[in-house]
Amino acid sequence: MTDNNVKSTLIIEVSPETHKLVETEMVGETEEVKGETKALIEALKKRAQAEAKSAGNISSETYLKAVRQAREAIEARTLVEREYRLEYAWLVLQDEFEKNWYLLMKELVDFSDRLQHTAKAAWEAFNTPRYQR
Repeated sequence: MTDNNVKSTLIIEVSPETHKLVETEMVGETEEVKGETKALIEALKKRAQAEAKSAGNISSETYLKAVRQAREAIEARTLVEREYRLEYAWLVLQDEFEKNWYLLMKELVDFSDRLQHTAKAAWEAFNTPRYQR
């Protein structure tokens, strides 16, 4: 079995608030996506709580600055991921359009060939003298 086939199975307790938030905001997503999002939110909560406990040693201003930087880093990553998904979706859309365009052109050429053969056969049948039929 390769490393790509192994999935981590950490059990994370999800608060009712997180569950409600994710279920409300992510309607239509797969259970796997929802589960990973819930786990991320819970991990962020735990990290924030741990940071808050250790904040007693540093000034609250320094702590707030660190928390803001962490939030900004997460938001920036989310924006980059969204931009990547949009670019990927656009590339897929272009690829599908190209495939469909070429298929349409092929069908038109095939239809044109059939139409030409039909017209030629009709012309020959129309112009063939009766005694040769």
